[in-house]
Amino acid sequence: MILAAGRGTRLRPYTNRTPKPLLEVRGRPLIEHQLSWLKKAGITDIVINLHHLGEQITTHLGDGRAHGVNIVYSREEKLLETGGGIKAALPSLGVKPFVILNGDIFTTFDFDSLPEAPPDDCPAHIVVTPRPAFRSRGDFDVEDTRIIARGDEVVYCGIALLHPVLFERSPQGAFSLRTLYFEAMERGVLSAQLFSGLWTDIGTPDQLTAL
Repeated sequence: MILAAGRGTRLRPYTNRTPKPLLEVRGRPLIEHQLSWLKKAGITDIVINLHHLGEQITTHLGDGRAHGVNIVYSREEKLLETGGGIKAALPSLGVKPFVILNGDIFTTFDFDSLPEAPPDDCPAHIVVTPRPAFRSRGDFDVEDTRIIARGDEVVYCGIALLHPVLFERSPQGAFSLRTLYFEAMERGVLSAQLFSGLWTDIGTPDQLTAL
């Protein structure tokens, strides 16, 4: 699932007329890069959630066949945030673990390196990277392959492998996926893998220009 529903307010004025996933990066819309990463890893059944200017994304990508994938859209009348958006799309995601990818990141991460399922008793397996220079604070501290606390050591990459069971006791409506991550962390069941290659989110005009 590609999370593409956000308004991209920090990227205005670019996002006043164009949804963030369609902004061009290195000559192609960002979301086209993301589709190619997923396809290369053999992930060809893709759900994309939509809200802000979502019709531009459906018009551009269609059913995905031009990109060698199959796309299903999850439309949000009201913005449901990351957690609520995934929960609303669960009927299209099935009962097995699935990959999620934030629609505003660019990376050289190899999606083939993800496990087929979160390890052991973990309902979520997230990808993290050492805190980059453009971030004044990190998200978590990690020990071995588990997230152990909130901290400044690493930043969440917006890439994860989730089991639907993660959402069993989640709230209705809009909520952040981080709420579920924090709950899993407190129980000691938030798994992580460290990635040290190129990664950036595209949150501001300066970040877009730099990339």
